[in-house]
Amino acid sequence: MIDTVIFDLGQVLVKFNNRLFFERIAARTGRSIEEIRAVTHDHAELPTLFDTGRIPPEEFYERAAEALGLDIGFGDFFIAYNDVFSVINPTLALAKRLKPRYKLVLLSNTDVMRYSYIEGTFPQLQIFDATVLSYRLGRMKPDPEIYREAVRRAGTAAERAVFIDDLAENVDAAAKLGITGILYTSPEALETDLRRLGLL
Repeated sequence: MIDTVIFDLGQVLVKFNNRLFFERIAARTGRSIEEIRAVTHDHAELPTLFDTGRIPPEEFYERAAEALGLDIGFGDFFIAYNDVFSVINPTLALAKRLKPRYKLVLLSNTDVMRYSYIEGTFPQLQIFDATVLSYRLGRMKPDPEIYREAVRRAGTAAERAVFIDDLAENVDAAAKLGITGILYTSPEALETDLRRLGLL
């Protein structure tokens, strides 16, 4: 008997488009978007450190600004960095339909600045009974411990939970713990999968 539904955040409940960030930085530096993208790829450890809470926002900003050759203040940097999201309203509507019958848990790889932005900008997303965030836990999907924490927060067992994510490796990691996985591709496909499981 399923009693808990665990939702990923990015590309499931909110779209994010990092190209918007690259465009803003390119406009500030005179470099091409491709150059900015290449720099961020070469410094891929920075978002990981930030998403696991191992560096504070100030250090992330300083290291990112140096790598990008960017002369921009802390506040303006994070305005550009954070403002890349929009709510996927059909998915949110499905979550709201589930809420009366199931515990809802939000499970996301994210950092303190982006999550704070989302929390403040999209209050309609505040429907979850628990949130498990990588920057608070110090672990990221697909680390098994982050799924165990989500199940613990829900007060349930892995076999009684469903996990929805847009990345197959994350869904597979949850399935190895006994959590039923749904690979998210669209709100329409998600509704079909939820009906197949008897949740709607």
